[in-house]
Amino acid sequence: MIEPASKEDVEQVMPLLHEAIGNIACSLAGVGEDEEAEAMRILADFYVEEDNRVSYRNVIVDKREGVVAGILVCYSGDAAERLDQPLIERVKRATGMADYTILTETRPGEFYLDSIAVHASFRNQGIAKALMAAFEREAVKQGYRLVSLIVEEYNGQARILYEKMGYTEDGELVVSGHRYTRMVKTV
Repeated sequence: MIEPASKEDVEQVMPLLHEAIGNIACSLAGVGEDEEAEAMRILADFYVEEDNRVSYRNVIVDKREGVVAGILVCYSGDAAERLDQPLIERVKRATGMADYTILTETRPGEFYLDSIAVHASFRNQGIAKALMAAFEREAVKQGYRLVSLIVEEYNGQARILYEKMGYTEDGELVVSGHRYTRMVKTV
């Protein structure tokens, strides 16, 4: 069942978020790439808070018999910089890196699909498509007509799904040393 995530979902959501973003977790948390467990602990703390990129308020889940089968993180491109600010401030406090920034992956006027993952035991059941449909409905509900996402260059399976769902290329960018293709769709 597709529904908004809750704070109580944190322990089931975080492994899926880690699967979706990989070492970007380390960048967001401001820790070294060999500290992924610490990064995920930090992001779990942010997940239960209200106003940041990885907050439960920006997560849609698909639950099957109480188990989180899939997640999708999404938010307004207009709010992206504000949503990243708590993460940036935490890294600055923890590391003293006064010039720390997070690359904004979306643009104003877009509703952004930040991350999506389906638990391995629930794959090939249409969950990713259902989560993306919920994301697109949420975009329309919030007044957006343009949705966007990025896909890593080696993730051909995800790209095929996005293309089947009507997304088209709209440039490239590099995030945490990895090349991504931007994709957009009008909803």
